[in-house]
Amino acid sequence: MAKPLTDSERRKQISVRGLAGLGDVAEVRKSFNRHLHFTLVKDRNVATPRDYFFALAHTVRDHLVGRWIRTQQHYYERDPKRIYYLSLEFYMGRTLQNTMVNLGLQNACDEAIYQLGLDLEELEEIEEDAGLGNGGLGRLAACFLDSMATLGLAAYGYGIRYEFGIFNQKIVNGWQVEEADDWLRYGNPWEKARPEYMLPVHFYGRVEHTPEGVKWLDTQVVLAMPYDTPVPGYKNNTVNTMRLWSAKAPNDFKLKDFNVGDYVEAVLDRNLAENISRVLYPNDNFFEGKELRLKQEYFVVAATLQDIIRRFKSSKFGCRDPVRTCFETFPDKVAIQLNDTHPALSIPELMRILVDVEKVDWDKAWEITKRTCAYTNHTVLPEALERWPVSMFEKLLPRHLDIIYAINQRHLDHVAALFPGDVDRLRRMSVIEEGDCKRINMAHLCVIGSHAVNGVAKIHSEIVKQSVFKDFYELEPEKFQNKTNGITPRRWLLLCNPGLADIIVERIGEGFLTDLSQLKKLLPLVSDEVFIRDVAKVKQENKLKFSALLEKEYKVKINPSSMFDVHVKRIHEYKRQLLNCLHIITLYNRIKKDPTKSFVPRTVMIGGKAAPGYHMAKMIIKLVTSIGDVVNHDPVVGDRLKVIFLENYRVSLAEKVIPAADLSQQISTAGTEASGTGNMKFMLNGALTIGTMDGANVEMAEEAGAENLFIFGLRVEDVEALDQKGYNAREYYERLPELRQAMDQISSGFFSPKDPGCFRDVVNMLMYHDRFKVFADYEAYMQCQAQVDQLYRNPKEWTKKVIKNIACSGKFSSDRTITEYARDIWGVEPSDLQIPPPNIPKD
Repeated sequence: MAKPLTDSERRKQISVRGLAGLGDVAEVRKSFNRHLHFTLVKDRNVATPRDYFFALAHTVRDHLVGRWIRTQQHYYERDPKRIYYLSLEFYMGRTLQNTMVNLGLQNACDEAIYQLGLDLEELEEIEEDAGLGNGGLGRLAACFLDSMATLGLAAYGYGIRYEFGIFNQKIVNGWQVEEADDWLRYGNPWEKARPEYMLPVHFYGRVEHTPEGVKWLDTQVVLAMPYDTPVPGYKNNTVNTMRLWSAKAPNDFKLKDFNVGDYVEAVLDRNLAENISRVLYPNDNFFEGKELRLKQEYFVVAATLQDIIRRFKSSKFGCRDPVRTCFETFPDKVAIQLNDTHPALSIPELMRILVDVEKVDWDKAWEITKRTCAYTNHTVLPEALERWPVSMFEKLLPRHLDIIYAINQRHLDHVAALFPGDVDRLRRMSVIEEGDCKRINMAHLCVIGSHAVNGVAKIHSEIVKQSVFKDFYELEPEKFQNKTNGITPRRWLLLCNPGLADIIVERIGEGFLTDLSQLKKLLPLVSDEVFIRDVAKVKQENKLKFSALLEKEYKVKINPSSMFDVHVKRIHEYKRQLLNCLHIITLYNRIKKDPTKSFVPRTVMIGGKAAPGYHMAKMIIKLVTSIGDVVNHDPVVGDRLKVIFLENYRVSLAEKVIPAADLSQQISTAGTEASGTGNMKFMLNGALTIGTMDGANVEMAEEAGAENLFIFGLRVEDVEALDQKGYNAREYYERLPELRQAMDQISSGFFSPKDPGCFRDVVNMLMYHDRFKVFADYEAYMQCQAQVDQLYRNPKEWTKKVIKNIACSGKFSSDRTITEYARDIWGVEPSDLQIPPPNIPKD
């Protein structure tokens, strides 16, 4: 087989980015050499690859800065309504290539770096991922920032600058081992510290009611230091800002307590304050009620709201003097979007500022708060919902507890007036949950304090209305909306799959990169012989390239013509990696039973991180690796089946595996995955989906036609019916011989001969405590996988379905999602206005 082109070789022949102008190339070379000269310390004459990476990053950054300043000036002159996207997670990945793509610099940089005898791809690989998120929620926030800039919205992302992001995952003897992600070790070329905007955040203390109003006194102060990262739109010269806060102890921190004694100890104690931004909590879809986490949530909210109000009051560029003193117009100029309940404290904090500091009367303040805030719900899993102990609030945020009680009282009075005597409804709708430990239900606070509440896929938004917030929906149906998630086509097609982007551009032009619905123009090409061949060729090249990487990393010989069957996402019982395991074991048993039979060869790849405290998720990883040990070393199986656990799955690895995938596994139990966005990335990159009717899979089937996906398994109503009846796993175990054989092998130690009881917890869970009904979908899944095999034997028909999927994936652009948020929730219009680049004078 021909050796695949490298991305840089492919880029040399690509039309998408236009040819690099010679002037640009010369300018990039000159700038690169200048940065390299200043990067090198005087006593070092030899540059390392990392020096080259930093020189290139600073060269590219130079092109951002003028646009960044000009964008901010543009906003101050026009004074538009500003959008504030508050999220505890921003899973940005790498920035260099994305910036080159969005600024249209990739060709010039590629050529300049090539002329200097270096390889652009090798330099890109040096960059650390900014892993400030766990999974879907944090990556969605990153895609949204890209779209908001591309749509010309005056938007700001606000979060925490974690010193340590999501842990690095190592697999040792088949087990997950966590390592701290010291991503800032070599510095971050994309951020700019802004100490002049440092702000105080208060904790603890006591509340005093005085004639002048309520005062929050004797607090401990932590300083929030902002770090700004530019977020460029696609070729429109707009550069927005992501501002992340880092915690710093004030200089007098604890010193006054120690004036008698231990000065050194007092200085060392500064760490206590600075721990707030030390590390990202590594849980996805699971609430951990730790005080430090609550501190993080208040820290980002308190700093951000001060910043928002400062910017609202002084609307002129670079001006610090208040221009506005009245808050009447606040909701006309400010939209705050809460990405899940993590920034829910925005609601009581905005009330505290308005009522205590700005002396706005309560009812007016409440109206302003509700009109300003909107809430996105990301999960219906009960263990994921934030419910903070009242006792913790009382200690950490006493004034906010008062405010929450007051909000709740007014809310309950309103409900009681509408439903007299319905005590049960009051209990269900209260923000305060009574019980052994009184708790604050943050989702209820968000619903009450927002003017819009949205789910993230059609089916999810219905579940939100019909079950999770049923009572609230009955009270205010007009509040509830759906905003189906999306992904940015710049990173998830142009950047990660240039070969596919190029053949699409050849046929329909480049308009689809900012209007993904234009992919519909590919529909007439579904049966076009040449296009079918081109699409198949790009997929094969991506597979060859990824095979080479796998062989290098895992020392496993990959059959590049095998079906690449990929299941990558966080490891969680509801995502049902175990269902995939049962399929692999069944396939293995079939090959062993009849080795002469013809089988469609598969390379099954499973990847994802398990929360460090999540025992079952860690057991699932151990099971996958143990199955791989048996299957991959069985000579009877040969290259017909290989199982690889992809270590340390992250954004930069997703960019490599997704373009190479043939089959995308999206097999959560119906009603559990709010949306999914990995499903969209695979669809756009030419993989076919095997999935349940869950999350956005439902809309993918709607767009492309269910016959062009492999849909199987229980629907939401079937799951509910099974819950009513009582799910009995043993029934399936007794009835299905292949399932029984697979389970017996797991429990007898077939896959763990050195420790036969290794998987007893997994077996026990599947047989007796499985909330996610793996066995109930096993039979349908096996039949569906047989259909997958059958189609894969006919490459032409397979590729036709691939083209149909790509052509119908236009709905799943985050540009469409953000346009809907802008119009339906924030009350702003996207703009295709191009800000003039820095080298052209403004009008």
